[in-house]
Amino acid sequence: MLSKLKSLQHLKSTLARNAMWMLIGQGFKLLIQALYFTIIARSLGAQNYGAFVGVVGLVGILLPFATMGSGFLLIKNVSRDKRQFRQNFGSALVTTILSAAFSFAVVVGSSHFLAPATIPMKLIMMVAGSDLFCTSLATVCGQAFVAFERMNWTASINVLLSALRLAAAVILAAVKSHPTALEWGEFYLGSTAIVALAALILVLAKLGAPALNFARRAVEIREGFYFSVTQSAQTIYNDIDKAMLARLSTLQATGIYGAAYRLIDVSFTPVAAVLAAAYPNLFRVGADGLPATLRYVRPLIMRALGYATLVAVALLAGAGMVPLFLGSEYRLTSEALRWLAVLPLLKAVHSFLADTLTGAGYQALRTAISAGVAVFNVSINMWIIPAYSWRGAAWSSIASDALLLSAFATTVFVLLRRSQHLADRTRVIEAGAEA
Repeated sequence: MLSKLKSLQHLKSTLARNAMWMLIGQGFKLLIQALYFTIIARSLGAQNYGAFVGVVGLVGILLPFATMGSGFLLIKNVSRDKRQFRQNFGSALVTTILSAAFSFAVVVGSSHFLAPATIPMKLIMMVAGSDLFCTSLATVCGQAFVAFERMNWTASINVLLSALRLAAAVILAAVKSHPTALEWGEFYLGSTAIVALAALILVLAKLGAPALNFARRAVEIREGFYFSVTQSAQTIYNDIDKAMLARLSTLQATGIYGAAYRLIDVSFTPVAAVLAAAYPNLFRVGADGLPATLRYVRPLIMRALGYATLVAVALLAGAGMVPLFLGSEYRLTSEALRWLAVLPLLKAVHSFLADTLTGAGYQALRTAISAGVAVFNVSINMWIIPAYSWRGAAWSSIASDALLLSAFATTVFVLLRRSQHLADRTRVIEAGAEA
């Protein structure tokens, strides 16, 4: 009993320390991203910004497959046994290089059918190269520090990524008064490549060199694929609407909606920091089953929900100020933001419930739910975007997040009841044996 109490106290103190580092990092990132977003949105204009976010949304579908879940496997394995770092980090690097190359080819090949003809192929290639190769490498490096619960370095990599993109945006805006999306793509690629190289050097200096190999058990390859499908599904129901808006509506509408959704993402940053800080602990707590995982995560959900409520109120009250910062072209972004203000509330709950399933060993089930909602999102967008443009995209986003919340909550409830039932049967059997 005493050992369990000490273990719980250690988890709480570790979570508090990691959450503090992630919150500090995310706080700086939040400020930097706000400046970066304002500069880019204003300088590009709604149409060019719409073209850029449309490409980012398209690339984002395959972005999780650029690592094939190897970063999450690294966290899972190394958080339980630090001696597995070199092998897991080496496998993650090799997997990322090979998978990113394949994903790049798929994006370029499919863009002829999925992206509007007004978006240059060179922009698609630069964004794909930046995100699939450079961002993926930086992400895996950040996950290496997560595995060791050294969140200060993970936060540093995240801040550096945002800071260099801000610097690139400032330089571009100073050089060109009205830059094109293609010109921003060049700066976007260059700044991300610098961060990827810096992140790799940081891991080598702080954690050690990798053992380069592709040795993976079949069960881990399958699990990594589940992680990738889950992340891709999240990208689909979060970002595919931007790519579909660019294709099925106008780049102007894509810019209006993309700006509103970007503000939602920024407002969710503190909750994302706590999710990241809690992630390694969820695997350790999850070894004791779903009830233990849910007990660990329940207070985190309540705090996140309280924060999200304040954010929703602030977004509703301050939406009218958006054109003052971004320009008159984004007048309708205020309306879009009011529609989307409910999303932080929905995400604050279903994100923790989803990670609860992952920590307790139900990643395949989480993947199935996420994939189902992604299919729902794409299907409804095919009808609602041509009919209602960005308003339709907003409504489908709300419906998708509400469906996620309902599905994850129902799944956790059913699994918990089943777990309790099995525990009751075990106690009855043990009592009968003793009698």
